[in-house]
Amino acid sequence: MRKTSGVLFLLVWGVPVLAGERVTVSLDGAWQIDESVSPGDIPAAFRHQVAVPGMANLAQPPFAGVDQFDSRELINNRVRRQRLPASALIETVGIPRQERNYFWYQKVFTVPARRQVAILKISKAQFGTAVWLNGAKIGEHLGCFTAGYFNLTKAIDWKGENRLVVRVGAHPGALPPSVPAGTDFEKLKWTPGIYDSVSLALSDNPVIETVQVAPRIRSSEILVQTSIRNYGAAPIAFRLSHRVKTWQGGDEMVRPVSERLSLQPGEERTRVATIRIPSPTLWTPENPFLYVVESSTGGDSTATRFGMREFRFDTATRRAYLNDKVYFLRGSNITLHRFFEDPKCGALPWNETWVRKLLAEIPKRMHWNSFRFCIGSAPDGWLEIADEAGLLIQNEFFIWTGRDGWHKEWDTEELITEYKEWMRDNWNHPSVAIWDSNNETIADVLGDKVIPAVRFLDLGNRPWENGYNLPQGPDDPVEDHPYWFSRVAGREPRFRVTDLEQMTGGKTTNAGHPTGHPVIINEYGWLWLNRDGSPTELTRQVYATLLGPNSTAQERFELDAYLLAGLTEFWRAHRNAAGVLHFVYLTSSFPEAFTSDHFRDVRKLELEPHFEDYVGQAFKPLGVYLNFWQPALKAGSERSYAVMMINDHAETAQGRLGLSAETFEGKEVARSEVSFSVPGLGQQTYKVNLRTPAVPGKYLLKATASAEGKRRADPTVSRRRVEILN
Repeated sequence: MRKTSGVLFLLVWGVPVLAGERVTVSLDGAWQIDESVSPGDIPAAFRHQVAVPGMANLAQPPFAGVDQFDSRELINNRVRRQRLPASALIETVGIPRQERNYFWYQKVFTVPARRQVAILKISKAQFGTAVWLNGAKIGEHLGCFTAGYFNLTKAIDWKGENRLVVRVGAHPGALPPSVPAGTDFEKLKWTPGIYDSVSLALSDNPVIETVQVAPRIRSSEILVQTSIRNYGAAPIAFRLSHRVKTWQGGDEMVRPVSERLSLQPGEERTRVATIRIPSPTLWTPENPFLYVVESSTGGDSTATRFGMREFRFDTATRRAYLNDKVYFLRGSNITLHRFFEDPKCGALPWNETWVRKLLAEIPKRMHWNSFRFCIGSAPDGWLEIADEAGLLIQNEFFIWTGRDGWHKEWDTEELITEYKEWMRDNWNHPSVAIWDSNNETIADVLGDKVIPAVRFLDLGNRPWENGYNLPQGPDDPVEDHPYWFSRVAGREPRFRVTDLEQMTGGKTTNAGHPTGHPVIINEYGWLWLNRDGSPTELTRQVYATLLGPNSTAQERFELDAYLLAGLTEFWRAHRNAAGVLHFVYLTSSFPEAFTSDHFRDVRKLELEPHFEDYVGQAFKPLGVYLNFWQPALKAGSERSYAVMMINDHAETAQGRLGLSAETFEGKEVARSEVSFSVPGLGQQTYKVNLRTPAVPGKYLLKATASAEGKRRADPTVSRRRVEILN
């Protein structure tokens, strides 16, 4: 410790740090790991190594049988699909297919300086976490999708080495039945591990426990809610201060705001400050501008990044609003916890270069501005990248129990606790736009007890989506999953693609009940193919029906992209949904998988070319939908085609709309053109006449919109296959 010009400094790893600043020690990296059956048997020796963050299935040397667990939902699914007899049904959370119940992690560390308080943060681990330091048990945390905090102050050795031991459940069955561990009817493997960062915060009293920043764009203000605790044995007087800077550049936006406070021993207090930011730059996916609030108590400090943005839905207009302006969501889904079971997953989710390409580079190429993080939380770094890349995230809690599979043994108070922690961990991310309480689940307890108990905690007042339950709030959205192609393989009433010409996309429901609320179509298709082009568990009969029993992988890839693009165009063009999110961008792919993503090479993040071409066109802000699905036309005939156009930009788009017939080799044989003008955020339908080619054969009909002026960009193309007959 030293003093320079009246300012007190600490030496941390030989680097001077202001005495009132928090010192954060990362404990990420190589850990030792071993296993046990009993929850109290700390291994005498740790014979394996593993990376944190990561998963236990990456340990070296590897453990046999990691991931092996049959969940209740998977067994129900197999019984429903007649892959298991009804006698296989169970009431427990699932059946472990491994001998162990626990994994034990060990890390030896030293601390750089003595401070009054040491708090360990394990950002996410599953299934259940217990912590020991230097032989003393510190505590337990049950949540699998939220951060656990552990006070190490009394057990830490400030001068020597510290032995930290963390126990996690080896499978969901290691948790008490009252605790949710994630539910998924289509997940085959359940991977344990510490899958987010571990860090140690060193500070003096009073300690900043949490900070929440809530923008108020109409008044150009932010609310800064700060929870402070005095861990000391004596009363303390201090000044709580905040200053706001730009994240990049560090430009100070306002003079520091402060107030004088005092805390008794053990007392915790929450304060809210209102800070005006002059002429703020609003955060949007097109301009993801970020600020930082630096908060200090004189003993502790923290920096909280945020964006000036508000997001809501409106039931009267059935639209989403970003910063009080209509905003249409275009995007896809990520089921990261399914990707954990992918043979090629490895350590990719913790490779920043890979994640940035996944969340920043490719979505912009595909014209996506939003994702649903579906059935499973992502590491904190994923949301930090989403903040910087400009993505709106529908953040979903890991519950999917369907219509009649709710776990009655789950404790409601435990659910409320975990939802509170989940919000606390994520509420400062401008990318987190929607709290999604579940997927496709019907359970009154969520809308009656859980959501009302927690939603007021979010000062940003984000909307909540409640699966297949009725919406809990007056302007909350509902999800719709129109999987029409699930009916192609013979179930009645059978869906035919030609039906699309007469459909308007207007019948949007929630669990079969019309609600009148804004709709997010965040799943559709039922056309999944594995990365090698083979159908998945759910689509074998679909492709056998559409293409016959002897189709090639190339034919299936082409058809998948063609139909997905057409469905995307259809749902967007009719403007009955506030958001259209395709399912699924990243998930697992292997022969037994139920669904799959569209990567040709997931390690290199190379998309399947047909998907990128067709679906990338279908998601362009200037959207084009050629409402024609007939398989054949008569040679030399003339007819009128309806071309629907939408404009997701706020300004009018105008230019030329062409309709052409081309051979599959790219030779244009017929063409018509009209002018178009589509108002900002609006839609317009044009009738375009075209004479059918005189020569029989297979052709592509192409509707191409080329914008002029300010919105000039690559043309948007909608394509339809047709055979010309005599």
